[in-house]
Amino acid sequence: MYKDRIRSVLSPAEKRIFARLRTPQKIQDYLDKIPVNFELSGETYMSPRRMLRERAAHCFEGALFAAAVLAYHGQKPLLLDLKTSAEDEDHVVALFRANGRWGAISKTNHAVLRYRDPVYKNVRELAMSYFHEYFMRSGKKTMRSYSLPFDLSKFSPETWITAGQNLDTLAAKLDFSKHIPIATAKQLRALRRATPFEIATVEATEWK
Repeated sequence: MYKDRIRSVLSPAEKRIFARLRTPQKIQDYLDKIPVNFELSGETYMSPRRMLRERAAHCFEGALFAAAVLAYHGQKPLLLDLKTSAEDEDHVVALFRANGRWGAISKTNHAVLRYRDPVYKNVRELAMSYFHEYFMRSGKKTMRSYSLPFDLSKFSPETWITAGQNLDTLAAKLDFSKHIPIATAKQLRALRRATPFEIATVEATEWK
């Protein structure tokens, strides 16, 4: 089983951390305590092992860690990529299922794009829960598509959970995987911009 393969490559200290994070809520609580990786020394795509060592994570790295822990406990390690227009940045979350519904674990520095409780009937419904508050300071709403669930169990645990090198290739595979547009071009042109009040309410950040 895939979870056995994961357990075979983890160190005792890593196993202790993974073992105690038994639920999506506990995984999210743990990630919330990890400082944001601002990539001050250059772009990174760290594995969960490196993330634990560096004690920092951005959304991709947090989603990888969450997916690894979920897989350690027997769930499928699935990522969801939310793709934006060119002026904004994509966001990546880890998917999970509970009682037949979908939820998501998310690492972010902002008040939105966060954890989603497992109440969504399908992946599109969950993905669209991120749409309304996904906007620039200009008020332009930028989310454009979402990926199909990206299954990390297609890759050996050594290549993404304990790897020492940056995972640029894996990030590219996710980026170029099949994505579903959220709306037609005509619908996107008709989007209402967020108001100054709405923009002000999401300006807060957790880590400086």
